[in-house]
Amino acid sequence: MSDEIEIDTDDLERRMKGAMESLRHEFASLRTGRASASMVEPIMVDAYGSPTPINQIGTVNVPEPRMVTINIWDKGLVGKAEKAIRESGLGINPQLNGTIIMLPIPELNEERRRELTRVAAQYAEHARVAIRNVRRDGMDQIKKAKSSGMSEDDQKFWEGAVQELTDKMIASVDQALEAKQAEIMQV
Repeated sequence: MSDEIEIDTDDLERRMKGAMESLRHEFASLRTGRASASMVEPIMVDAYGSPTPINQIGTVNVPEPRMVTINIWDKGLVGKAEKAIRESGLGINPQLNGTIIMLPIPELNEERRRELTRVAAQYAEHARVAIRNVRRDGMDQIKKAKSSGMSEDDQKFWEGAVQELTDKMIASVDQALEAKQAEIMQV
């Protein structure tokens, strides 16, 4: 193998891991019937004239498996935070207790669980597509290197390395999907 032409597999791996990290973040936002602080991360509250993430105006805790509490630091923002939660589309009815907003997480019915598993599968497919796009970029780099003098043996080596990396990342997406679907279907 010649040392003259190399393909940057570290960059490809970094980009594939980015797709995987994005998938984990999307999975965390799925409501599974179990309380999670990440459920409220996307909620923006109109605080002091600008949209602010709810976790920046109060402390988010998960004291019980089916309860999220948010201790709002500024009493004046409690009403706005409650309104933002109601309008967020989470389907959770907040309960006020002074400056603490309690979010009881209801049980999911079977139909909703199946729907969430389909959503999780869509997220996983998006991650697979992103990983395949990175693979395609890597293969394009190899083709360009081939046209600029890479030997056929080197080409086969790098194609194998890129494919192996792709297979590994796709397998980790599939693993994450299986785990998330099992978590969603758990009653």
